[in-house]
Amino acid sequence: MSRFYYLKINKYKKIRYLKNAQKNATYIVFLHGFMSNLEGKKPKTFLNFAKKNKLGFLALEYSGHGKSSGKFTNGNISKWSKETTILIKKVVRRNRIIFVGSSMGAWISLNQFKFFRKKIVGFLGIGSAPQFLEGLMWNKFSKKMKKEITKNGVINLKHGNYEYPISLQLIKDGRKNKVFNKKIYEKLKVTMIHGQKDETVPVSYSKKILKIFVNSKKKLVVIRNGDHSLSSQKFLRILKKELKMLIN
Repeated sequence: MSRFYYLKINKYKKIRYLKNAQKNATYIVFLHGFMSNLEGKKPKTFLNFAKKNKLGFLALEYSGHGKSSGKFTNGNISKWSKETTILIKKVVRRNRIIFVGSSMGAWISLNQFKFFRKKIVGFLGIGSAPQFLEGLMWNKFSKKMKKEITKNGVINLKHGNYEYPISLQLIKDGRKNKVFNKKIYEKLKVTMIHGQKDETVPVSYSKKILKIFVNSKKKLVVIRNGDHSLSSQKFLRILKKELKMLIN
């Protein structure tokens, strides 16, 4: 059983997180996807990986996700990125960082570069989805859907077996968090992993991220028959193998 911790950010906000504290070790910072949480296989896999390899570890549930407080529809990229920054400062402190961003988590990871540029040594993206709110949602909404969200402030989107309440403020905030137009010049190791059969986010999103990193050692791994979550034992083994290569 993993032990969860809570950090009270203010009177109304409590963030749930997982950690493996290690002095003077590189930290893996795992950032989960949209409407996800820390109960899945990936955070537990990376926590165990960190323990086994004597690395630090941090993963958090953004407000409105999992057992963290707050209403999902009040959250947005800016808020979730800020909560991540606060947790990193509290848990990781001065240690070096390797970001592992799953789906939206890759977007939140990229938002951390302006704060922790000197500490970041690597970045692993899994089915990465920066700027998905505009590219994969708003731009694909019909006129009727755009009218509904503008009128009611929220729209319920069906995707597979899930229903996502998408708020207008979330879409608007996403526009303030553009990352594809940025350039990162640090020499890092950057690996993007994407499932060939990802029906949620196209592989082109991972390719766009690699263009941001000008001087990095870059790699794109497209997994044959891979889906969006890449959470089966077979795929998790590939993720761990790629992470190990980033660390060495």
